[in-house]
Order: sequence, then C-alpha cells, then structure tokens
Amino acid sequence: MNTLKVTDESAAGHILHEISLQFESEYITVLELIEARINSEIQRYEQDVNNYQKGLVLPHDMEKRLNRKKVIKLDREKQLYVALETFRNNGFFILVDDEQVDSLEQRFLVDESTHVSFIKLTPMVGG
Repeated sequence: MNTLKVTDESAAGHILHEISLQFESEYITVLELIEARINSEIQRYEQDVNNYQKGLVLPHDMEKRLNRKKVIKLDREKQLYVALETFRNNGFFILVDDEQVDSLEQRFLVDESTHVSFIKLTPMVGG
C-alpha cells in the first residue's frame, strides 16, 4: 500500500485539515484521488456524525435539520458528483507537489514524499 498525505489549505496557505489515504497503485489519477477522499470522508462521517465537520462531503442542510442526532446515510455517487462538479467549476483546486492539476485524468506518483493540497476558494461577499 502507498500512503498519501492530503491537506486542506486556505488560499493564504494555512493548513485547515489533514488526512492520509491508502492506494494500492503507485500512480493514480486526480479522479481516483477525489473518489478515495470522498469514500474516506463518508466513512469518517458515519463513524462519528457529531464531530464530523471538515471535508468535501456534508449532508444537505435540510437533512441535517430533520435528522439532528441520527446518522444520515450519504449517497457516495451524489457526493462524488458534487465534488467533481465543484472541481470542474473551480470551487477548489488541487496542488500535487506545489503544481496545480487541471484534469481529472492527470496521473501522479503516490509515495511518502508526494504532497497533495486541496485549496477551497472562498467566495467574496457580494461577488
């Protein structure tokens, strides 16, 4: 197994969150990275719904209001679709070893020295 350290960062470069993902393959695509991240986050959410708050996936606001204490079963396909659309529409971007990736098909090496950052863009107020 190959371990990849993934961080969420602000546009100013502050680390907001960090996770490790495991891959069998030495090379993966950006699509495989996003899919693995979604699966990992859904698993974390389902294990501890009350403390899950960081990541790409979250239950819909209405679901959260209706099911406050109950674990909401998240739809993996829907969460992946939303994440991919957000990536395609520049809602966040991904850096691999400080270089921006721009294609879901782009491949990169997974090893202990590879560093991946998800950078979420914050919309401007009124913009």
